[in-house]
Amino acid sequence: MFRYSLVFLAGLWTAGAASASWADSLFGELSKDFGSVPHGVTLVHEFRLTNNTPQPLHIADVRVSCGCTTASALEKEVAPGHATAILAQMDTRRFTGVRAVTIFVDFDQPSWDEVRLTVQANSRDDVLLTPETLAFGRVRAGKTSSASVTVSFVGNNQAQILAAGCNSNYVKTSFKELNHGENEVRYQVSAQVAPDTPSGDWYSEVWLTTNQPSTPRLRVPLTVVVEAPLTVTPASLDWGQVMKGESSERRIIVRGSQPFRIKQVKGTDEVLSVRESSQGARQVHVLLVSLKPVSPGEVNRSLQVVTDLSGEGSIDFQVRAQVTP
Repeated sequence: MFRYSLVFLAGLWTAGAASASWADSLFGELSKDFGSVPHGVTLVHEFRLTNNTPQPLHIADVRVSCGCTTASALEKEVAPGHATAILAQMDTRRFTGVRAVTIFVDFDQPSWDEVRLTVQANSRDDVLLTPETLAFGRVRAGKTSSASVTVSFVGNNQAQILAAGCNSNYVKTSFKELNHGENEVRYQVSAQVAPDTPSGDWYSEVWLTTNQPSTPRLRVPLTVVVEAPLTVTPASLDWGQVMKGESSERRIIVRGSQPFRIKQVKGTDEVLSVRESSQGARQVHVLLVSLKPVSPGEVNRSLQVVTDLSGEGSIDFQVRAQVTP
């Protein structure tokens, strides 16, 4: 599943380039500044790229300039019009103060090129976060969930959190002071995700406004996996080139958040047929998709799996093939 960044991600900054290459234009952004963050948190960001060329892309390598950061491509092969992302993870336990890291993304198809992405953060060792992120874990679509962290200001009993929030209706935030000691001030920061949060793996942040001139804003990472009622893997079956009259079969897996029955699959005919490997209500169904082309040309079809689940009880998947005589 492709991961996303919610619209409430904040603090983005874009680096200009003297002359952008064709590969630079694939990315929506080339840099990410996490700002001031508590020491010890792991910062996550996805640099999304879309293949806007008429040819397939291949990411040959992803490298970083510092061991405090890891980076990888979610998918290395990207068809025209499709998208993927470079996932960057910055471990602030490995440094204090300001650190900027370069991520090198090498392409070898359709031609060689290199893109340089940048992540930056200011790791504050006088601010501690326990646990290191607002981690909601897995939340079923349509349900709400809450998570909280403790923010400690060490060696400064004058520090205050003045406000907490994020730019989204999907997350509500709150905070309260837990302890005001001689050498430490502790706050509890809480967040709640709304039941209408879209399905997917989300990375975001809660921003804290403080009374400290050196750190007027602090970033608290937030992660949540909202499980869709139905998912299909893979979402697209690509046969490539097949000969007319040549039968072949592929499998897809349909998963549900609860046991379900498949009522029908829409869009089938004498060229495309679908059957279940087993009947009955279950959370995971394996479907066998058969292709038997009867004439040369392109097959580009969307099939819909209809279940007995209420609400979002159906899901689509794509079938593509190029039929030769």
